[in-house]
Amino acid sequence: MSYEDITLEKQKSGVALLTLNRPQQLNAVRWHSWDEIEDALDRLAEDDQVSVLLLTGNGRGFCAGADLTSPEPQSSPMAVSRGKRLSVRYGGAAKLLAWPKPTIAAVNGIAAGAGLSLCLACDIRIAGAAARFSAIWSRRALVADFGATYFLPRIVGMAKALELMYTGDIIDAQEALRIDLVSQVVEADELMPQALALAERLGRGAVLALELIKRLAYREWRPDLDDQVALEEFYQRTYCLESEDAQEGKQAFLEKREPQFKGY
Repeated sequence: MSYEDITLEKQKSGVALLTLNRPQQLNAVRWHSWDEIEDALDRLAEDDQVSVLLLTGNGRGFCAGADLTSPEPQSSPMAVSRGKRLSVRYGGAAKLLAWPKPTIAAVNGIAAGAGLSLCLACDIRIAGAAARFSAIWSRRALVADFGATYFLPRIVGMAKALELMYTGDIIDAQEALRIDLVSQVVEADELMPQALALAERLGRGAVLALELIKRLAYREWRPDLDDQVALEEFYQRTYCLESEDAQEGKQAFLEKREPQFKGY
């Protein structure tokens, strides 16, 4: 499969580099992007030459979330209905967590909405100094999704997670480090060298042991995460996406103004 929205490169020491590649949109994801991400994850999981996945974004952003400016493209053959497309889309981050080998997110810029969920689904997060993070959904009158309602409380604690999801505030790399959202912050020009060095170190390690460590560490997360993602999808599709507030949130974003929500 050839890719439009991502690039995939195999590095030395068993590292696969998956780069979100829509730099003009700060790597915001559309329906087609999720198909490509899932296809790449499936292919890499079966590749015995790949032992570590490194995920990053091209240009100034890691991933600005769902692309609200892009018209919905035609579905892939695997997603023949709107409901199926929603399942593919919302399951992407859960699939990343379930990927059997170690994963690292090198967060080079904004990680908002779906982009935040993608980096949360990685085992290790390294931020460049310019990285920014936002659970922005509430500012669009939407439910936090892509697994965010599951990942965020477990990574930063319930109170801080709810604060971030309630407000949609943007936090910088140093605040992300303080609340354990990321494990380290490095200068922008050191981000990829440091992330690659860690990925290569893991790739030279005892691959089977690392895979089993990951399986055990997430053993209690996996079943609950699948249920949580299904609930996120249900609430988003049933209550939020067609609401007047969600339409206002999208319009306000496109018009670059503050939304005026009515509560329905």
